[in-house]
Amino acid sequence: MALEQALEAFRVLLGAKGFTSDADAIAPWTTDWRGRFRGNAAAILSPATTAEVAGVVAIAAQYRVPLVPQGGNSGMVAGATPDGSGQSCLLSLRRLNDIEQIDRDGMLVSCGAGVILQNLHDAVTAHGLRFPLTLGGKGSATVGGLVSTNAGGTQVLRHGAMRNLVAGVEAVLPDGSVFDGMAPLKKDNRGYDLKHLLIGAEGTIGIVTRASLRLVPALLERSVSWAAVAHPDDAYRLLLAAQARCQSMLEGFEILPDTALGHVLQHIPGTRRPIDGGNGSWHVLIELVRDRDDQASPAMLAEEFLAQQMEAGLVQDAVIASSEAQADAFWKIRDSIAEAERAEGPALQHDISVPVADMARFIERESPDLEARYPGTQVVAFGHLGDGNVHFHVKAPKGVTADQWYGEQTEQISSDVYDRVTAYGGSISAEHGIGQAKLAEFDRLSDPARLFALRSIKHALDPLGIMNPGKLVPLASDRSAA
Repeated sequence: MALEQALEAFRVLLGAKGFTSDADAIAPWTTDWRGRFRGNAAAILSPATTAEVAGVVAIAAQYRVPLVPQGGNSGMVAGATPDGSGQSCLLSLRRLNDIEQIDRDGMLVSCGAGVILQNLHDAVTAHGLRFPLTLGGKGSATVGGLVSTNAGGTQVLRHGAMRNLVAGVEAVLPDGSVFDGMAPLKKDNRGYDLKHLLIGAEGTIGIVTRASLRLVPALLERSVSWAAVAHPDDAYRLLLAAQARCQSMLEGFEILPDTALGHVLQHIPGTRRPIDGGNGSWHVLIELVRDRDDQASPAMLAEEFLAQQMEAGLVQDAVIASSEAQADAFWKIRDSIAEAERAEGPALQHDISVPVADMARFIERESPDLEARYPGTQVVAFGHLGDGNVHFHVKAPKGVTADQWYGEQTEQISSDVYDRVTAYGGSISAEHGIGQAKLAEFDRLSDPARLFALRSIKHALDPLGIMNPGKLVPLASDRSAA
């Protein structure tokens, strides 16, 4: 009865454009991007203003209806997927898609949570500026989702993750009140920083509705190179050399095995091998940029640097993109790995981080050991070498279907991977969040102090437990009862 009353109140508040309980309309949004988690929802709520979001949350609090916030539904850990009870409502932020103001002098943009990342890029570029965060899902990922998951991407090496780029946020708290933290203050000592609590909170303590984001000057020039190396450790030594020689001009440094490149070439139309013959078992994608007049030419610097490294024997072969189209083609390979892996067959995806100095060692030591422990599996490790973020995928043995693969053994494999990450002093979630996919492992491996703090914050701000329940914060466990 309470749910029915809440749905009627939502319908009256939002109207036909903002409310649907049609099962066919809801169905596409109740499965996560990877297709591993499926849920059910009583309705999709699509408010068009912050005031409407506040009204929705107030109604949800009154009737104790759980809300699952959702942007582009492109997350990797099922953080925007409802449970199977059908008692929750999806709260879509996609209609909050206004780019409100671009401040060229202050290098800031304020926008709604539903703005798609690619559209944000296009808008600020027209003003001679750049938002320096990009990722493979930029055509669907939204600002609210990026803030709420503290997204990373391929430019973290130079600009940091989303947390570094957020100057202010507006959010609706679990009681329906609106927190206005949009002012881009450089100094603010009014106690706990709610802005930073909301960043990366996955909608569990509030709904981000707007954000003020930091911009940087548009690029004057960039140079994108593709290099072949023999081992991950060679790639790490190449990173150190690039940081010493290229310093602040180094914006991207990615590593991927030849296996991942092969999958992209097989499944992604329009891609081709960057280096004829494919020398090297490992590949490195390097981007150098110039955004100031006093900086050197990235193309000349790249040519000089790679020639030195080839002469030293660290790089086996290399090519520098001769045009923007070729540079984009190199990046398309890197950005398409996840899509290609999904087409290749079932795999366990682990978004992990270890100290940068240990990343190559982690890949080289742990990959063959895991493959030997679980016969028939294949490890595909790639990612952001410059910030220690490894996408550590374990592929199912050939001929094994997804239904056969996902089960008890895969849980054992993931636990094994996360144990190894923890032994290196790393994190089981580098940039994708916890969601529901990593909840049990997060509970198992987190220290008591971290869990105590997270649970205390969650209980204090969301005492009714209506904000994205079952995500990020492990509430029910033996440890919590201790």
